[in-house]
Order: sequence, then C-alpha cells, then structure tokens
Amino acid sequence: ATQQKVFEQLVRTAKHTTFGKDHNFSALKNHDDFVKNVPVRDYEKLKHYVDQVVAGAPDILWPGKPLYFAKTSGTTSGAKYIPITAPSIKAQVEASRNAVLMYINETGNSDFVDGKWIFLQGSPVLDEKNGIKLGRLSGISAHYVPSYLLKNRMPSWDTNCIDDWETKVDAIVEETLEENMTAIAGIPSWVQMYFEKLVEKKQEKVGSIFKNFNLFIFGGVNFEPYRSKFENLIGREVDSVELYPASEGFFAFQDRQNQKGLLLQLDSGIFYEFIEADHFFEEAPKRITLKDVQLGVNYVIIISTNAGLWAYNIGDTVNIKTGGNNAATARIESISPGSVNEILIEDGGTGYTIGDNLVFNLTGTEGSSVQAKVAVVGGGISLEQTTSPDSIVTENDEKILTIAIDNFELEDS
Repeated sequence: ATQQKVFEQLVRTAKHTTFGKDHNFSALKNHDDFVKNVPVRDYEKLKHYVDQVVAGAPDILWPGKPLYFAKTSGTTSGAKYIPITAPSIKAQVEASRNAVLMYINETGNSDFVDGKWIFLQGSPVLDEKNGIKLGRLSGISAHYVPSYLLKNRMPSWDTNCIDDWETKVDAIVEETLEENMTAIAGIPSWVQMYFEKLVEKKQEKVGSIFKNFNLFIFGGVNFEPYRSKFENLIGREVDSVELYPASEGFFAFQDRQNQKGLLLQLDSGIFYEFIEADHFFEEAPKRITLKDVQLGVNYVIIISTNAGLWAYNIGDTVNIKTGGNNAATARIESISPGSVNEILIEDGGTGYTIGDNLVFNLTGTEGSSVQAKVAVVGGGISLEQTTSPDSIVTENDEKILTIAIDNFELEDS
C-alpha cells in the first residue's frame, strides 16, 4: 500500500512535465499501464531528457528545475548529471538521520553524540551550470548537516574544501589526532586511507588513538573486501551501520546490529520495480513491484523517483530477504553493484607481459576493490560482426576507417 501511494504521487506530480506528456502519464491508472508506456532506461537512454534539464529548461523530468546535479563519471557519455530536487535531498537527509536514530534506539548507545564526528566526503565547494549547482553527492550533502551536529562536526570547513585528496587527508589527520573522535563515517576506501595515515603517524591502532571511537558508518561499496583490513587498523570491535545511498536516491540502511540486511526505504519518494537478474537481458523481461518479489531471488532494481528518474536502471542487483505480499517492510539481504570487466589502455607504456598485475590509484575517487591483470599485449581491433564492414566508428560517431576491408593484418599481433 505504501509503494502504491508513492507510485500514484509520483505520476500525478509529473503528468504535466515533458516526460509525463511524452509517456501518457495523465492516462496511467496502474503499474501495468506504466510498464506499457515507460520503458526501462539507463542514463544513456534518458540522456535526451537530462540534457534539456542541464541546459536550463524547466518541467522536463520533474516540475520546475532541480536544486542540484550530482556529477558522476560515465562510461560512454563522459560526465553524468543526476538531478537532485528539493524533495529528493530532503529524503536523503531524513534517511541518514533515521539510520542513526534507529541505531540509538536498538542499542541504547548515544554516548558518541557527545564526542566529535567526522564525515569523510568530497569538497562542498559546488560549481554551477545554467543556474543549477553541481558537485559530488557527498559534497552536496555537506550543506545539510543538522545544526545540532555542527558543533561536533569535523573536519573544519576550510579543510573540507581542500580539493587534492592526499593534502586533504593529511590535514584531517592533523585536525583530529588529539580530538575525542567517537563516530567516523565515509566510503571505506576513503576511511581506510585516513586510518592508515593515523596509524603511520602515531604508531598505534586507531582504537587506541581514539579510545571512545565506537561507531563506524559506511556505504557506497561492499564492505567485505575491507573488513579484515579495518579490524586490523582499528584493533578492536566497534559497532557499524551500513547505508545504501547513491546519487539517484537513498534506498536502504542497516537497522539491526545482530541481523544481516538493510531496511528498504518504502516512503521516501522512490517507487521500486524489480526484474529477475537471470531474465534481465531478454527482449521483454517481466517487471514486478515489491508485493510480488520472491524471497531469495536476485533482482535488478529499477527506480522511479521524485527527482525525475523514471523506470531507471541504476545497475545494481538486490536480494530481498523479507517483504512482498503487501508486507509493511522489506529488507535487502545483499547488494551487487555494477562492475567493469574490461579496460582498454591507449597509452600504457612498455615492458608489460601477459599476467602482470595492474595497480590502480583510487585516491580521491569513489572506486574500490579494483583488481586487474594484463590479458593482451599489442592487441588489435576485434570486429563485432563476422561480415566485412565498410567503416569502423568510434563511440562519438567519428569514422576512423572508410574503406572496404577484405584482408586486415596487424604488424605486431
């Protein structure tokens, strides 16, 4: 019932937008109508509409203009501009707050509130594009820290605004080293770098440096690859709260310390659809709502939001542990984010051999757990079709070869 209300509210609010008119929102009566009129899209397929919003046009995907764009990296289109509206940023802030409050309610531990907090995040300095501010989601979120937390919040605003990540983390270490740090939050890869610098400087475990540190809040990536490293760096057990935020919305958070899984946010301006992962690449895979999910099945999660994303594929798969059948709550057992399985390096230097490990510098990025080995040295062009083409076209539609290919040999295969 909650998700049905969210669905109706979203469609009703956006029926006079360009997207709503193009997809017959005024005539939509139920989810089946929505499926018939609104196909599943990723960013590339929604880009035509997003480009209009970025250009400054109002009432395209959502009434009016967004407050922000969360700028992220795209694979084929360069930068992505994910719209964030007033109701969507409000829902993000409320979900973050509720995650902490539910932890306090469950454990009775509120001592950390009296100590210093740190939020490791991107710079809160925002650019502007056609009157709309843009930046990283974490930098945008820095403008919405509740007033009652500001006096204990770290790092300082000036330090938070440092753009170079190495310099920023060094400054954060200096600012926090002698403080009573009780709660630390951030993407694991960022926090790991901070912890490593602390340990290097003091030659002590983080749990010894910060004796009252007892809550770690994280999200954005799978924590399992980091777990043993963090246990070693901290040197003792601390409670943790996992979040499932993204530029597109805040989807779930950990609400129980003794049970695996994340509580799906059902009343936060996001309508969820699910497609069985095993059938996703079929021509017309079945789209279902939360009430019809089967427990223990991996689903591609599809979202429609109060920021103007419609039947949008964020690239994640989820496994629902409880819920369905009109249950009041639903819990996500596991999340499998999208991945990159091939990287082509145009100018990688020399001296590589097949099987060499590649090292990735993820400093200041939101990437994590990247591993790769050299598979091909001196490779060439692999044609997608077996018939001979008359041209090869790059991703930006520039023809780089315009002759018939009857015989194609590489000088160094």
